[in-house]
Amino acid sequence: MTTPNFFTSLISVVADLSSHMPSEQRYRRLLQHLRQTFPCDASALLRLEGRQLVPLAVSGLSEDTLGRRFAIDEHPRLARILASDRAVRFAADSDLPDPYDGLIEAEDARLLVHDCMGVTLFIDGEPWGVLTLDALGAGTFDGIDPLQFSAFISLTAASVKAAGLISSLEQRVSYATRTLIKKNADHGLIGESECMQALRNEISTVAPSELAVLILGETGVGKELVAQRIHLESARADQVMVYVNCAALPESIAESELFGHSKGAFSGAVSDRAGKFELADGGTIFLDEIGELPLSIQAKLLRTLQNGDIQRVGSDRQIKVDVRIIAATNRNLRQEVASGQFRSDLYHRLAVYPMHVPPLRDREKDVLLLAGAFLEKNQQHLDVKKLRLDSGAKKALQEYHWPGNVRELEHLLSRAALKASTRGNRQSGIVTISAAYLDIAPHAQAEPGAVQDGTASDAAATVSIPLDFKDAVDEFQRQLIRQQIARHHGNRAAAARSLGLDRGNFHRLLKRLAML
Repeated sequence: MTTPNFFTSLISVVADLSSHMPSEQRYRRLLQHLRQTFPCDASALLRLEGRQLVPLAVSGLSEDTLGRRFAIDEHPRLARILASDRAVRFAADSDLPDPYDGLIEAEDARLLVHDCMGVTLFIDGEPWGVLTLDALGAGTFDGIDPLQFSAFISLTAASVKAAGLISSLEQRVSYATRTLIKKNADHGLIGESECMQALRNEISTVAPSELAVLILGETGVGKELVAQRIHLESARADQVMVYVNCAALPESIAESELFGHSKGAFSGAVSDRAGKFELADGGTIFLDEIGELPLSIQAKLLRTLQNGDIQRVGSDRQIKVDVRIIAATNRNLRQEVASGQFRSDLYHRLAVYPMHVPPLRDREKDVLLLAGAFLEKNQQHLDVKKLRLDSGAKKALQEYHWPGNVRELEHLLSRAALKASTRGNRQSGIVTISAAYLDIAPHAQAEPGAVQDGTASDAAATVSIPLDFKDAVDEFQRQLIRQQIARHHGNRAAAARSLGLDRGNFHRLLKRLAML
């Protein structure tokens, strides 16, 4: 039976949530009030996006939970909650795995949830998401008053609607486009740091326009994912996006790859062939590593950007194309222009809207969110019930400087997950990753950007101590290469020469070391 004290408490909750605050803060406050009213070890608010649930706020759960994505088809408890129009409580001995097993932040060693309930939130009659409550002790929710819980859920739904959770993006893009965004761009753009929020705002600003965009940033920050997001938020979202890796285009075939060729144009041209620009007609072309494009091809690309015309190799016919240009580079193109390695007129055509993707070291609070997303993906690949980080691993991830950025984090966690899962490190199907499984030594890592202006031995002094000889050699090579690239102001060709390597071998070495 509901009590006056409960309604007094509910009124205070309404008053608190009625004040002006960002949506994220509103959701956190909501969960705080929920746990005060209905004591539990953890609660979560998740939004339904296609066939997955995305956490918007959590309380009592590991911070990396916010970066995870819960596929409905892989989580039967969440599927059952979504299939019901009333609160669902699971028996303590239910054989259905709980999505938060191993993620509740508890001081003791218990990892499994033993009391769980959840309810679907409906906005304007449509399922919007779910609210979940979990406890480590069986019987925790025995005393919950159904009427009180129903009243709180009504308040939650009203608060969610007031916060405007259905974004303008979801209202204007198709279901297929939203699916592509989730499939291709979610992990790279996860993050609540100020710089990532600013980046998403920039994407929303420039995407609906037809302006050429130049995406700048270090290797591994996710420039391709930003390009995908720009395309998917543009008016061309239902058209093709063609990807071109300029660094992988040998000068001898670059023109044919970009603009196509006619039959007989050269030895081996046995038929007419459309180039990347023709394939992208009506859509978007993404020119990745644009700084690697030979000067001879830069002139032909400039003509296309100026007039919208292409000419196949071996043909005199001009072909009109309507293509939105997005380019990306980890080079300093201004320096490349000054040194004569990049055309000034092409640079200004490409950099109509320059956009910088922040390095991971500037996104400290996002590291664990990204880690959660990558661990969730590795669970599926390794067929593991749950991958979790212990406190030491979290601390190590947060203290490391990430010279390889998001890509390095993803690869590091994949290795760690594999090592941990194959050594019997399991408790009830849960694999715990400790700092010992991570190939990093935060305190031995040099600050990124602090280039050692000395000999190879100087570079070796900054190497973090990996777990085996091959890792040590690879890390030494990375440090030495970074030093030479910085010494030659980002000019990779000059860096290759200084190391006694030809450009092709140097490029392959960069790829093997995950520096591209």
